[in-house]
Amino acid sequence: MPAEAQRAVETIGGADLVVGIPSFNNGRTIGRVATAVSAGLAKYFPQLRAVVVNSDGGSGDGTQQAVMQAHHEDASLLLLETPLSATHLLSFPYHGVPGKGSAFRMIFEMAHRLGAKACAVVDSDLRSITPEWIDLLIRPIVVGGYDFVAPSYQRHKYDGTITNSIVYPMTRMLYGHRVRQPIGGEFGISGRLVERYLRHTEWETDIARFGIDIWLTTVALAEGYRVCQSYLGAKLHDAKDPASDLSSMLEQVVGSVFTLMRDYEDRWQAIEGSRPIETFGFRFDVGLDPVPVNVARMIGVFERGFRDLEEIWKLVLRQETYAGIRTLAESASSGGVFHLPDDLWVRTVFDFACAFQQPPVARGVLLRSLTPLYIARVASFVVETEYMVADEVEQRIELLCRAFERNKPLLAAQWRGEPVKEVAHA
Repeated sequence: MPAEAQRAVETIGGADLVVGIPSFNNGRTIGRVATAVSAGLAKYFPQLRAVVVNSDGGSGDGTQQAVMQAHHEDASLLLLETPLSATHLLSFPYHGVPGKGSAFRMIFEMAHRLGAKACAVVDSDLRSITPEWIDLLIRPIVVGGYDFVAPSYQRHKYDGTITNSIVYPMTRMLYGHRVRQPIGGEFGISGRLVERYLRHTEWETDIARFGIDIWLTTVALAEGYRVCQSYLGAKLHDAKDPASDLSSMLEQVVGSVFTLMRDYEDRWQAIEGSRPIETFGFRFDVGLDPVPVNVARMIGVFERGFRDLEEIWKLVLRQETYAGIRTLAESASSGGVFHLPDDLWVRTVFDFACAFQQPPVARGVLLRSLTPLYIARVASFVVETEYMVADEVEQRIELLCRAFERNKPLLAAQWRGEPVKEVAHA
């Protein structure tokens, strides 16, 4: 922790709750986020001592100043109780390797040193955050005894495709719990789980730099902590072009999933099926930002990928999987209906996961070569769900998750280097 953060801990002495807001050049949105956090603490936890910590990556746009100028009085709250004490609002630059992980580490260190019962983190670019989010992220911990609260959102059917296509089905299959948004960005964490995170040694690794969200979720699931989720409504935040740096994002997130598979292989191989987890909050329908898609362009990316990466795919994919991908490429070139079956996609992800452990090419090259295949899966999903409403789309994602779970014995055998016996398709 920076010296000024250590001095703040000594001055404050202790706190019941700590809410962290990691940031980098979010001056336009972070003031509203800090106001909502402060308002939520005053409204829902008036008798608890609270600290809001902005852990900043060296912003040059006034981010830290916007935090310090935030006041929950601006929210016109109807407070049933007078807060025991004013919420401390702090902002410090974090030290260590650049990335969200270092920002989280400072927040957790402050929560630990202040003796907090619960810690929550929220993104700094949120446009849909309300004071109720703070209640939903913290109350299951301080009242219900949970250790980890994941967010649950309502999202457009073409938003969060990495989560829907890979991260949610894989995390659910591996660790046996249906955490719908394992890389959501907002979390509630108990004091004892904060201490466990700080004892881990991954803080100087790429997982902490690029895969901190999935790491937090995986540690909680794999190590047996009590996990739940809270429905927060829509997550609206600063728009990002999903195609701008897709390979990099896929490499970071999926690489972290595969790395954690190695770390926890003894645990996930012993788990069969999955079960729902407790969900808090009142589910309601909300308006969502549209997500434009261009299926023809996505299919074109896959076709170019097949031409350029065929030799790598032959090294990574098992013979049966490669034959299925080749058939898909031939169908695309002939103008047929573009459809990548669930079981073929599952086997593709499994082949990459196993190849990642002893890669035939550099891991970065390996993961980037997955991008055209992932885009093919998204294109197939868009074609299939074009006229489906939200509930129907969720049922379609459920079928994909079941395909991952049904094929898990194949993954376990392949991971151990045993002969692979194909699982009958549903």
